[in-house]
Amino acid sequence: MLNNIIAIVAICFVIVGTIWAIGNFILPHKGSTLKNFKGLYLVAENNVFNGSNPNIVAYANVPKKLVIINKDFVRHDFIVDKLNINSAYIPAGQDFVTAIASKVPGTFEYYCSLHPATMRGHIIVK
Repeated sequence: MLNNIIAIVAICFVIVGTIWAIGNFILPHKGSTLKNFKGLYLVAENNVFNGSNPNIVAYANVPKKLVIINKDFVRHDFIVDKLNINSAYIPAGQDFVTAIASKVPGTFEYYCSLHPATMRGHIIVK
């Protein structure tokens, strides 16, 4: 009896997995739909932002649009604790749009909580 239940569960997993795979082949994700916008791109790829985790410069009381695009095969996130920015997980091929806004000048650290050793940089608000 237990073997029959295990077999049924295994067959269900195979069927659901097959349906999911067929759906992804028929309707693949189209990636980011962002075309023209004024702001900054930050690309997560190879467990680093923009190849070098650059410093981002912004100005106090002037919001700056920021788009984080995940071009990696793993999920990432983008967190700036002191500016209350938290993207949650960004799946591969997806993007996250936010704004850098601060009334107070200073240097704020950004990072990916999944890869903090290699994905970390600073936002400098002047």
